Amino acid sequence: MTRYETLLQELPQAPKTWLVTGVAGFIGSNLLETLLKLDQRVVGLDNFATGHQRNLDEVQSLVTSEQWARFRFLQGDIRNLDDCRQACEGVDYVLHQAALGSVPRSINDPITTNSANIDGFLNMLVAARDAEVKSFTYAASSSTYGDHPGLPKVEEVIGKPLSPYAVTKYVNELYADVFARAYGFTTIGLRYFNVFGKRQDPYGAYAAVIPKWIASMVKGNNIYINGDGSTSRDFCYIENAIQANLLAANSSDERVVNQVYNVAAGGCCSLVSLFSYIEEELRSISISYNKEPIYRDFRVGDVKHSQADIDKACRLLGYTPKYTVRKGLKKAVQWYVQRIDA
Repeated sequence: MTRYETLLQELPQAPKTWLVTGVAGFIGSNLLETLLKLDQRVVGLDNFATGHQRNLDEVQSLVTSEQWARFRFLQGDIRNLDDCRQACEGVDYVLHQAALGSVPRSINDPITTNSANIDGFLNMLVAARDAEVKSFTYAASSSTYGDHPGLPKVEEVIGKPLSPYAVTKYVNELYADVFARAYGFTTIGLRYFNVFGKRQDPYGAYAAVIPKWIASMVKGNNIYINGDGSTSRDFCYIENAIQANLLAANSSDERVVNQVYNVAAGGCCSLVSLFSYIEEELRSISISYNKEPIYRDFRVGDVKHSQADIDKACRLLGYTPKYTVRKGLKKAVQWYVQRIDA
């Protein structure tokens, strides 16, 4: 039995109180669903800047009324310290997911990205420290690796940031490290690599590639590839990210905490391959897409290739990702097809 399987058995026997920031968002709502199904108590904080009420409504439909009663939602903003303090009251574990994502968004509006991702992050650290929570697990980012060309990406070796978003995520790691050293506060950062799955918004100017492409293919719209298609990513299905969060929050070993970990599948998938994989999954459920992708300029601020070394997370956290990109796409495509009108 893996460490995660053991944890899933133990948690319902001793329920804790968890704070999930960004709870109405993609990753936050999936964490909420998992925690409630494990009979945990959950406080959720969101300002609906990028999250949606429909995500919370879907979670409510997937859990029992008794489980839903264990959820307390606070509409608030991490840029407001009082909101953060209120959310942290009586909390055992913090899973900090709230942020303004997207490299292009940060290039277009670095001030707002900085405000949410740095000011908001510091507010959450202070509030969680003062509330004496057991641990603070936060969403870091693979963008921190910046222009370092080495593959696979190893936690201890990073380059220069290529976007304001990457700068904010690196500053998060620096602040977490300082809080560990100065205050003895327990943190763990999870460097997400292109997480995807159900409830990830397929629309809008800053939609991630997988949900955006699935929606476009279902509707028969054009698919655009930035660059020549050889750009590659370590796409990580949402269930892998959930596992990493729960393992991190429950880690107390001094050798494990106050560090950052790559969270990915440990693979490499080019955009051309991704296009083919989605096309195949749609075809398997009788949806045909008969257009070739349209190639355009490489996007400013992006890195060419990204692949994670996940050995550290496997060794120290007990992380055992169960979903490859193909296995995750099979589930994601089915979810989106049921909700997108062709």
